[in-house]
Amino acid sequence: MGRGRVELKRIENKINRQVTFAKRRNGLLKKAYELSVLCDAEVALIIFSNRGKLYEFCSSSSMLKTLERYQKCSYGTAVEVNRPAKELEQSSYREYLRLKARFESLQQTQRNLLGEDLGPLNTDDLEKLERQLESSLKQVRSTKTQCMLDQLSDLQNKEQLLLESNRALTIKTLLLNCPALPDINTIVDHTNML
Repeated sequence: MGRGRVELKRIENKINRQVTFAKRRNGLLKKAYELSVLCDAEVALIIFSNRGKLYEFCSSSSMLKTLERYQKCSYGTAVEVNRPAKELEQSSYREYLRLKARFESLQQTQRNLLGEDLGPLNTDDLEKLERQLESSLKQVRSTKTQCMLDQLSDLQNKEQLLLESNRALTIKTLLLNCPALPDINTIVDHTNML
């Protein structure tokens, strides 16, 4: 007596599902092999498990050749299939050439700004370079001046704090050294002398 029909639906029990997958995968691989031997057919089988593991069978020497043959039959000639790849390659190469030219231009500009390789430049190019250098020098000087002004302001603030601290210490010293409380005018006179 044969086995009854199995209802096709996802097996909920994980272990049972894995066991069934392994058995049926092996059966499918065996059937693919038998088909290739018995009928002298070119067979390719690709299986991915739910965990992403690859299982494959190919009756010919190369899976890639079989897949290329499949593409030719399904999508037309190989040239048509590979056209987007060639267009992408050409586009990438054009982008490479554009970036290479930009890089070389920036390198040349850098050399010129450093005063190197000025021989090939004409008068207009040299004047443009001179204006760029003057503008850069002006920017550097402006930044330097601002930095020095900030430092000067910080030093003036520190000087003011030190003067106030010195006055306070002078008053404390006078108060400690005087046996009797000095006249407030004496303290003011001493602090003004500082």
